[in-house]
Amino acid sequence: MSYIKRIAEEDLLEKLSASGAVLIKGPKSCGKTATSKQYAKSFVEMDRDKQVPVIMATNPQLLLAGNTPRLIDEWQEYPEIWNYVRHEVDDRKAKGQFILTGSANPTDDAKLHSGAGRFTVLQMDTMTWQELGYSSAIVKMSDLLHGSFSDFYEAGVSLDFIIDKMLIGGWPTLLNENSKNAVKMNRGYVDLLCEVDINRVSGVKRDPLKVRSLLRSIARNIATMADNKTLEQDVKTNDRNELSRNTLSEYLDALSRLMILYEQPAFNPHIRSSASLRKSPKRHLCDTSLAVASLGLDKEALLKDIKYTGFLFESLATHELNVYAKANDAMVFHYYDSYGLEVDAVVQKRNGDYAAFEIKLGVGYIEEAAENLKKFSGNIDISKMNMPKSLNIITGTGMSHRRPDGINVISLASLGK
Repeated sequence: MSYIKRIAEEDLLEKLSASGAVLIKGPKSCGKTATSKQYAKSFVEMDRDKQVPVIMATNPQLLLAGNTPRLIDEWQEYPEIWNYVRHEVDDRKAKGQFILTGSANPTDDAKLHSGAGRFTVLQMDTMTWQELGYSSAIVKMSDLLHGSFSDFYEAGVSLDFIIDKMLIGGWPTLLNENSKNAVKMNRGYVDLLCEVDINRVSGVKRDPLKVRSLLRSIARNIATMADNKTLEQDVKTNDRNELSRNTLSEYLDALSRLMILYEQPAFNPHIRSSASLRKSPKRHLCDTSLAVASLGLDKEALLKDIKYTGFLFESLATHELNVYAKANDAMVFHYYDSYGLEVDAVVQKRNGDYAAFEIKLGVGYIEEAAENLKKFSGNIDISKMNMPKSLNIITGTGMSHRRPDGINVISLASLGK
């Protein structure tokens, strides 16, 4: 299978030129190693090379010897290598020496020995529609955040197509698989996550049935602000399982460390009304295919439950926005106030420029989405912050076009970085 260029590569090159080592984080099987190998001149696989345990016990610095950039793959298998890399970067006083990849975040112990000034961090995700070739990318995030774009028109895609792609997900290893086979493999991914990965990252034995129940609850409540109490009750009601508040928090923390769980933070703008802003994050899994796999759903089930499929589509679109935002030095938030006004996503750059997005699977809710965006924009206190650079509705089956009121309707199959 030939390698497909990733959006994160540009960021990787910039960070290699700016720091001694780059830490690439991302969920297992999202393509971290394959991308790193495009630029590494030598590598060691900490989870596969049988010599690693012996060398780690005798002379760990031998693992750092090789042409640079040197890839230390799955470094978290031996967390102590972090400090050896840190000291080696100090000694060499050169940029682009090491690439570390890992499918789990550093432990608190590793974080104590700061990599500040030595390490930069790159977050990788599963593949976007632009990378997979499903999107023409004629509508660019960079333009939406700049507020300057030309008129565009492009037909949308079918519901069948969208559901197929959500079932398969953005996993590089599933590029040529049909949805039926992909669903089986994604269910296997969830099985390993519940039975092996969560124990490894936690350092203690976890109950796979309870982990699975929590994943199912997150999947049922995907793209919502369901809090821990809601998840706890949902697990009890739907899976007939008990999860204490502390256990649930520990499991959520483990899923976050494995980068399976993604929390979309709340946007905190200056507004003119007396509404209070809700600060709870929205929860997503790192790929919609895992939500489908956790619940044991298939294409027929998603076609029957279009409401739930709409939530899945929102999560998919948020995933896409997240990758395109990072390519533009931006973050993705959501907005919800005490008056019930909600905006699904707000993409904001470090300099404060931002764009607002409503996300709708079909065309039936586009007028309602446009009204929400206008209310949101009209509520911004312009004496304290600028207006959004653009107002946008991301749709699945609808066509891409500019409305007479200036709001952009963008098919997910037209969106890019």
